[in-house]
Amino acid sequence: MAKRSILHMLDPNVHNSPFDINMAVDAGYDVVIPYPNVKLEEVAGLTQDAIFSRGPSGVKKTGLFLGGRDIGLAMDMLDSAKKAMVPPFEISVFADPSGAFTTAAALVACVEKELKNNFGQELKGARAIVFGGTGPVGLATAVIAAEQGAITTIVDHFSIDTALEYASEAKQRYGVDLKATTAASDADKARLVSTADIVFCTAKAGIQVLSSSVLEDAKRLKVAGDVNAVPPLGIEGVDLMDLGKPLEYAINSEGAVGIGALAVGNVKYQLQKTLLEETLHSDKPVYLDFRNAFAGARKLV
Repeated sequence: MAKRSILHMLDPNVHNSPFDINMAVDAGYDVVIPYPNVKLEEVAGLTQDAIFSRGPSGVKKTGLFLGGRDIGLAMDMLDSAKKAMVPPFEISVFADPSGAFTTAAALVACVEKELKNNFGQELKGARAIVFGGTGPVGLATAVIAAEQGAITTIVDHFSIDTALEYASEAKQRYGVDLKATTAASDADKARLVSTADIVFCTAKAGIQVLSSSVLEDAKRLKVAGDVNAVPPLGIEGVDLMDLGKPLEYAINSEGAVGIGALAVGNVKYQLQKTLLEETLHSDKPVYLDFRNAFAGARKLV
């Protein structure tokens, strides 16, 4: 009897994400098994349990998905799983903690496209502000943008120390230079937006980051993207399905456009499904992180 495909889903949190489980089933995996509360030191052992039990033919139908909320931990888990492989017993591994890698990749790719289409400009050299930049999606967004040459600042709502800590970690892990700041008031936000070419809003759901009065202070803004799909939306005047629609309140930034959360979400959904399918159907093991997600998102947009 032909072996069925199995995806082992390792997550350091109390619960695995139902979103990710649904996506894995829809991508074609026959059996999906969640593992909550997984510690980093347990990843190697679980990986080897998964590879040695199926034989060389079975490993081609076996995958590993890494979740959680900490993108640094997810990258460490990916590295641990990769090192635990014993050729020819190797399986594909896909890290996407909280969907952060695929969401961030979709957001940056959508913004990049609108920046090129409307202004003929690349990400390289653009001034980018990431509100919610110390969350998993925000930090992944910042790292991807910085890797493309954007002059990127991460913003924490409460603490400059937290922002500096995450910027330092990004430098150590990924070799990117991130600026760091805090913005608790509209005056702080207006100061940052006034010199930005790009704004990424990746704050918690249900929080309006940029009001109309803040947007009026933008002097050179070109593209603003939001991932918050829960009212109130992250950017006033940007609706869920907007994709390159003029920014209503950025009256001092000629030609500025916005991208809504569901426009980003449509790309994210396609992207995660595509990458899961890649782990299932690739002839050789693949190890997927935010870099692969961004490359895939560029193709989709």
